[in-house]
Amino acid sequence: MRNDLGGMEPQILWGHFNEIRKIPRCSKHEERAADYVVSVARRLWLDCERDDAGNVVVRKPASPGMESSPQVLLQSHLDMVCEKNKDVDHDFSTDPIEVRIEEGYVSARGTTLGADNGIGVAAALAILEDPKAVHGPLELLFTVDEEDGMSGARGLQEEEIGAKMLINLDTDDPHSVYVGCAGGETSHLRLPIRWVRPGIEGGDGPAAFEVVLKGLKGGHSGVDIHLERGNAIKLLGQLLWEAGEKVPFSLASIRGGDKHNAIPREAEAHIVLPREKSEKFRSLAEAVGRALQEEYRKVDPGLVVEVSPLVLPERVASLEDSKRAINLIRALPNGIIRWSPEITDLVETSTNLSVVWTEEDHIFFQLASRSSSRVGLKTMTGRIRAVARLAGAKVERGDRYPGRSPKLDSKLLAACKSAHRDLFGREPEVRSIHAGLEMGIIGEKIPDMEMVSLGTTIEHPHSPNERVKISAVDEFYRFVIAALEKIAEME
Repeated sequence: MRNDLGGMEPQILWGHFNEIRKIPRCSKHEERAADYVVSVARRLWLDCERDDAGNVVVRKPASPGMESSPQVLLQSHLDMVCEKNKDVDHDFSTDPIEVRIEEGYVSARGTTLGADNGIGVAAALAILEDPKAVHGPLELLFTVDEEDGMSGARGLQEEEIGAKMLINLDTDDPHSVYVGCAGGETSHLRLPIRWVRPGIEGGDGPAAFEVVLKGLKGGHSGVDIHLERGNAIKLLGQLLWEAGEKVPFSLASIRGGDKHNAIPREAEAHIVLPREKSEKFRSLAEAVGRALQEEYRKVDPGLVVEVSPLVLPERVASLEDSKRAINLIRALPNGIIRWSPEITDLVETSTNLSVVWTEEDHIFFQLASRSSSRVGLKTMTGRIRAVARLAGAKVERGDRYPGRSPKLDSKLLAACKSAHRDLFGREPEVRSIHAGLEMGIIGEKIPDMEMVSLGTTIEHPHSPNERVKISAVDEFYRFVIAALEKIAEME
C-alpha cells in the first residue's frame, strides 16, 4: 500500500490534486483553496478574478488557430464534505488529508478524500497548463459552498460569464454524459420538549443507558440513495420504537448525522427507565439489533448496536414527549420515494433524514429531499410538513435549488458523444443524475446556455469510505480534453 500520489497519469492532474488535498476546504471555508487556484492562474499569466461570493473565474485564450471557436466554461467546486470516523484524530481546519493507494484506488485514512470535487478542480487546473490541450477560448469557474447550500453558484452574476457552453466536472462516470440533475429542498423540524427530573416512583429507582447504532457505510444522499443502505437515525428510531413498545423509557438526548447530503452512518440516544426493566430493555434492543444486522447484511455488513450503562442525566423528556419524538422518527419518510417512469434506473424522488440533535427546548430534525420532478418535490416536502404537524413540530423550509431538465438536441452533447466515440470506440451513456449540480442554478441564471456534466469514478462520496479509481481519472481527463478539441473544431 502506497501513500504518495507521484508517478500516476495524468501527472499534471494528480500533482494539483496532491496540493489540493493538503488544503483545508470544508464548505464555507475554501479561502486557501481559492488562493491556490489564483496562484496557479497568476503563475501562468492568466486573467483571474474573485467575485463577491468567493468564486474564482479564470480565463485562458484559445489554442493557436482556434480563436473563433465557441467559448466553453469549465466548472467545478472548491469545497468538500468533511466527514470522519469517530475514532480518527483529524482536524479538518488544519490537517491535510492523509491518502493511501490500494488496489487501483486512492482513498483517505478514516476521513472523506475530497475527490468530490477535488478531481474536477485538479482537472480544470491541469487543462490550464497542459501543452497538449487543444481548445477554443476557455473560462474556468471554481465555485464555493457547493456541498452546503450552493451559495457560490447562487451568488454568481450573469455578466461574469461570457460562454454559452458549460461542462460541469462533478459527476461520477468517465463514460457517461449527464444532461440533467435533480432539484432539492431541505426541511427543518423542531419538536418542542418538556423536560422533567429523571425520577421513577417505586421499584429500585432509575437507570440510564446509551444506545448506539453505528458501522453503516453512509454515502451521498443523492447518488448513493439507490443502494438502499441503512440510515442510522431511522434504524435507531426503529430500535427504540420496538423496544419502547414493551419497556417505556424517557429520552434524555438523541443525536445522529452531520450533513444534509450525507446518509447518516451513526446515531446515539441516551435514555432513562426503571432499573428493574434494564435487562429486559437491553435484551429487546439487542434482539432488534440482530434483526437489523440480518436485514442489512448485504448493504451494511458493519452495522453494530451497543447498549451501555450511563451516568444518570439531570433531565429527561417526559414519557409523552419521548414517545412523540420516537414516533416522529418512525413516521418521517426516508429513502427512495419514486423511481423515474421515463428514465430506466433513475430515482425520481427521495428524502434523506439527515440530522437529529437535542437542543435546549426542542429536538431538531433536518431532511433533504430531491426530485427531478417539481410536482414530486412539492409532494414530498408537503408530506414531511404534514407528518411534522401531526406530531406537534414546527416546520421551516430550508435551502432550495432548481434541477435541470435534460436537453438531448444540443451541439455540446453531440460534440461530447463524438469525442467519446473517437476516443473509446463506443457511445457514452447519456444520463440524468439524482443529485443537485450547480448547472441547475447556473442554467436558471443563463437559460440559453448548453450544459453537460462529465466526471470520474468516485465511490462512496460524502463518507470516510470515499475512494477514486485511478484508471478512471485518466479516462475522464482524456475525455474532457477530447471534448474540448471537438468543440473547438465546430464551425
